[in-house]
Amino acid sequence: MTATPPASARTFVLQDREPRLHPEVLSLDAPRADEVLVEVAACGVCHTDLHVLKDEVAFPRPAVLGHEISGVVLQVGDRVTRVKPGDRVACSFIMPCGRCRHCERGISELCEVFFTQNRLNGRLLDGTTRLHRPDGSQVAMYSMSGHADRAVVPVNAVFPLPDEVSLPDAAILGCSIFTGYGAVYHVGEVGPGDDVVVVAAGGIGLSIIHLARVAGATNIIAVDIDDEKLALARQLGATATINSTVADPATVVAQLLGHGATVVFEALGSTATTKQAVDLVDDGGRVVLAGIAPAGHLLEVEITKLVRRKIQIRGCFGAPPAQTMPKVIELAATGALEFSKLITNRYRFDQIDQAYQDLANRKIRGRGVVQIGGEHTRAM
Repeated sequence: MTATPPASARTFVLQDREPRLHPEVLSLDAPRADEVLVEVAACGVCHTDLHVLKDEVAFPRPAVLGHEISGVVLQVGDRVTRVKPGDRVACSFIMPCGRCRHCERGISELCEVFFTQNRLNGRLLDGTTRLHRPDGSQVAMYSMSGHADRAVVPVNAVFPLPDEVSLPDAAILGCSIFTGYGAVYHVGEVGPGDDVVVVAAGGIGLSIIHLARVAGATNIIAVDIDDEKLALARQLGATATINSTVADPATVVAQLLGHGATVVFEALGSTATTKQAVDLVDDGGRVVLAGIAPAGHLLEVEITKLVRRKIQIRGCFGAPPAQTMPKVIELAATGALEFSKLITNRYRFDQIDQAYQDLANRKIRGRGVVQIGGEHTRAM
């Protein structure tokens, strides 16, 4: 183990039911076995955090959110050998334990320990938090709590970055691109010649569009209600776009393809857009749901339609980090990912609350990134 770590972290805390983030200096515990202390360079602005902010997804409070980070390793706990202090890293938002039944079956994105301890209770994998207020009271952690200048991350979610990858840009690898990769390659099984439709061209949807192009899809059709997002979708690989407030997507897709799409992705998480996705798929096709919906949103579809047309509806929540993050990082290193187009809004650390207000007001077209950094990360 390295020297004693900093005893505090500058954070932004979700304090109560008001959907705002407030600056606080919190006590930060040292990393324990199989954990890594990271000086955070940047954190992505994700709609899932916004769901928590708006109390659409239940989570303990007070809490530090932020689950899409890059940074530099400051300290490692016992048994950590894959990274060392000074390494540049990106972190996946899924932090698998490696030991539960799902991890042992190779579907670590469904890790039971992660979901029970972290997503339900705001703790790390051992059932404790690393963040405390000065009076000793606990503060919940959403994934690694990336709305901070330092974060403790389970080592199974930490991946070295090559020098070719920009450290601030690399933040979006751990959720936006990671989720998009899982949707396109693992669940959607997109390959050369496939026809793809992506419903909702936000941060995740644009990543899916971009990666579908990398995977060799022939036609990639983006559906949204925002012309600026649709224009960006074109830049990232969409071969056609549909503004659903102007034209009926099912009619236009049929005109463009002569049939439905091989794979349709829903990347927002709403009843209306999910139903729309089912209406756009071809016989024998796949509908991949990648958007997180607020609690209580249900899907109603015609059962006979699914049976007779052999339509598959598949849920997607990322992918196994150990296998997927190295592939995502390799794409970034080879220049296959166009960060300058994917990241449309950049914020300082003191603007983090504004970033989520902008996201709520649909002012972020692609992915927003908050540059946090410290002297160490900025110098890298």
